[in-house]
Amino acid sequence: MADRPLIGVSTYLESGTRWGVWELEAALLPAGYPRLVQRAGGLAAMLPPDDPARAAATVARLDGLVIAGGPDVDPVHYGAERHPRTGAPARERDAWELALTRAALAARLPLLGVCRGMQVLNVALGGTLTQHIEGHAETPGVFGRHLVKPVPGTRYAALVPEETSVPTYHHQCVDRLGRGLVASAHAEDGTVEAIELPEREGWVVGVQWHPEMGEDERVMRAMVEAAGKGPGVAGS
Repeated sequence: MADRPLIGVSTYLESGTRWGVWELEAALLPAGYPRLVQRAGGLAAMLPPDDPARAAATVARLDGLVIAGGPDVDPVHYGAERHPRTGAPARERDAWELALTRAALAARLPLLGVCRGMQVLNVALGGTLTQHIEGHAETPGVFGRHLVKPVPGTRYAALVPEETSVPTYHHQCVDRLGRGLVASAHAEDGTVEAIELPEREGWVVGVQWHPEMGEDERVMRAMVEAAGKGPGVAGS
């Protein structure tokens, strides 16, 4: 692409990060995300937490948006009591990413949610989450793999028609789907592994796994291509 679409990727703040003699708060993003955006033909821009009131103005500067993986979404956002295995709330990040997601949906901006980002998408549209499942994050700090099967007739199935092995690390998943969302892939145990809005709603997909930790660029490349066509273009 002569002019690479500008793809915003949400980031998070970490305290106590060290550079040489310095220990400072930092806006961080695993390098796999911008590298995947770049390989897919996009220009990556990091979006650290900001005032949620600025989300619409931020989205207006972008061609596409990725909501990255990270900590558990606070169950207060979907009206549930906290499970003992649910992580500490990341209130600033929740507020920012929910605002970004809703602004992107309103603007019909191409949107990809990754792991937590898929869950944020579901919650932003009124869905709920199962707060703990076993078998999808077996070794702390180590990505596992499992098979994901596409649902025929969905956007995801058109992009990835075969059953694939994906890098995974999560302990929560979609429970009740948000407004308009459909499940477009499942794990062997029935866990919803991908969600999407119908094509008439624009390019909106969430995946529960971590494509930035693998080699398959098809989903990200499709999002970047949609971003290059402008808001509201469904694409493929």
